[in-house]
Amino acid sequence: MKRIILISLLAMTGITLQAQPKTLNVTVNYTSQEKTTGLKEYAKGMMLVSSPAVKTGQGNKTTATWHMTNMEWIKDYCEVENVAIEKDILKVFPEMTNLPHDVSYIPMSWRLTEENNETVLHCYFRMPADEVTNMWLTSEETCLVDQETGAQYRIRRTEPDTYRKHFTIRAKKGDVVDLKVFFAPLAETTKVVRIYGLPNWGMMGTPVTIQHEFSGSLEYTYDTIPQLHKPRMLKEHMSEDKPYDMQNWNTWKVMTDAHLIKPLKDGTMALWRTPEATYLAIGYEQNWTTEYWSFEHDIKLLDNAGHQYKIREVQGLPLDELFFMEGNAGDYVAYMMVFDPLPSNVYTITYVVPDGEPFNAWGANWSGTVIPDISIQQLRENQKLFKYHPRIVVK
Repeated sequence: MKRIILISLLAMTGITLQAQPKTLNVTVNYTSQEKTTGLKEYAKGMMLVSSPAVKTGQGNKTTATWHMTNMEWIKDYCEVENVAIEKDILKVFPEMTNLPHDVSYIPMSWRLTEENNETVLHCYFRMPADEVTNMWLTSEETCLVDQETGAQYRIRRTEPDTYRKHFTIRAKKGDVVDLKVFFAPLAETTKVVRIYGLPNWGMMGTPVTIQHEFSGSLEYTYDTIPQLHKPRMLKEHMSEDKPYDMQNWNTWKVMTDAHLIKPLKDGTMALWRTPEATYLAIGYEQNWTTEYWSFEHDIKLLDNAGHQYKIREVQGLPLDELFFMEGNAGDYVAYMMVFDPLPSNVYTITYVVPDGEPFNAWGANWSGTVIPDISIQQLRENQKLFKYHPRIVVK
């Protein structure tokens, strides 16, 4: 979606997804329960990192040196053998079966759990060789921070003991080793934590939504279909009765009666999940009596495994056309987009608006927007912000 202001351009800002060189981010962030083992799973994720060069020596033994992790001033070093091996990695991460079979990338996956009254961060590493040198896991920077309360859960220890050390790790090439980091147990009220201090797993402030275990069976609940007020067409064309031409604003449709809401932060979102579709509302401040907008067919949602959920419609509004919306300066309006349904095991999404085709209108900005790591839990809590609120005019 692009929003441009008639007469004056409003610069919209979003969070840009930054990709590290030679790193393909395919983080997943969802939860499950494993009651039979006494292990409670809070969240898990994954990214693909370029593999180091592998050398073959005597007896076909393979070795590799890990990428620099910007901890060169720390000189402590150790060697690790007999590390725990995760033999059921495909049960923990079934989505790995869909990853491209490309030996140039290594899945760096992690899993946050509660075990024996401690919070445990499992950092999984598939061995690209029988011996990997210059590995790095954690230091005093490693912690979990409750995003709501600010409580810091500092690292207690690691298993094996590699705390604040570079290390050489030995295991069979292709094995997935399980490097564990231990913290105090999270408070039961914890909703989102940020994970710091594990650069090789891409966690340097990564937000993670916590799913607590519920008593009884875990049932996923859907929302009812939201009923936002749908805009209506005021005029088929602004002023010229000609076929639509994006370069001629006189041919654009003029809409009115957008869904009105109470004032909120520009760009606030809310989400409703149903088995048939995903409904995403976005609220905006109307700065001018007449503004122009566009929603394109290539707007999409991404889950953290990279799956796409395409837009189907924008309720009451044209798709792939610039149009005008008339209202009052000072209105707060909401538009409802409808996407493909999200699976129940998706807990965060990325909202993507690709760059649009340029057009001639008051220096319009047609650049895209990417907003990553949006908590679905928070979006569902925002539903209450989108109740219809009639315009109140005091004279």
